[in-house]
Amino acid sequence: MTALPLAGKTALVTGGTRGIGKAIAERLRRDGAAVTATGTRDDRIPPEGCAYLAMDFAAGDLESLAARAAALAPDILVNNAGINAIAPFSEIDPADFERIQKVNVTAPFQLCRAVLPGMQARGWGRIVNISSIWGKIAKEERGSYAASKFALDGMTAALAAEVAERGILANCVAPGFIDTELTRRVLGVEGIAELSARVPARRLGRPEEIAALVAFLVGPENSYISGQNIAIDGGFTRV
Repeated sequence: MTALPLAGKTALVTGGTRGIGKAIAERLRRDGAAVTATGTRDDRIPPEGCAYLAMDFAAGDLESLAARAAALAPDILVNNAGINAIAPFSEIDPADFERIQKVNVTAPFQLCRAVLPGMQARGWGRIVNISSIWGKIAKEERGSYAASKFALDGMTAALAAEVAERGILANCVAPGFIDTELTRRVLGVEGIAELSARVPARRLGRPEEIAALVAFLVGPENSYISGQNIAIDGGFTRV
């Protein structure tokens, strides 16, 4: 019987109770990892077979939350939790801007910083920060969100340059338009059809496709990809 690729590994997936995060948690669990997923509330239900931690990065003390993450000593960290607020640049609420940076940049920074000592001691680790195509290209009314995702990319590149020689690989994955429950609720059938027509692949991506890329990056077949920001967007950012 072939061993599961992530057997014996532990993984922490933030924002792991729905959408892309849930798909990632489920995929890593199927690949053999012991997965802990986080959500913002105590009553969230984790993916089947996963442990759960309530971590509200917008409202909580990030240092104490990071300490809880460090106690898990994960081999794999996937920073997926993120928030967004759309507004014309001159109308961005500074409080919203700071909140988005806290969740999308500072929380991943604190978590990476917290789990690195354990990974360094073991001589192996994989970190994937979920970015966005709006961290590779610009769009109007995304000032707060794009700022956070471009920052996440820069942070990841600097981290990767520092720790790769210690067996720790760090990358960003930048999803495009993904078919989630939230996307369908916000856009509706007509909105999704219009958006799909702008994507060279002529469809939205699936959460499972993002999860498959993450699984490769944290799995045994990846031994040399680090410091990258990989778009998975049906070709949208290349046309």
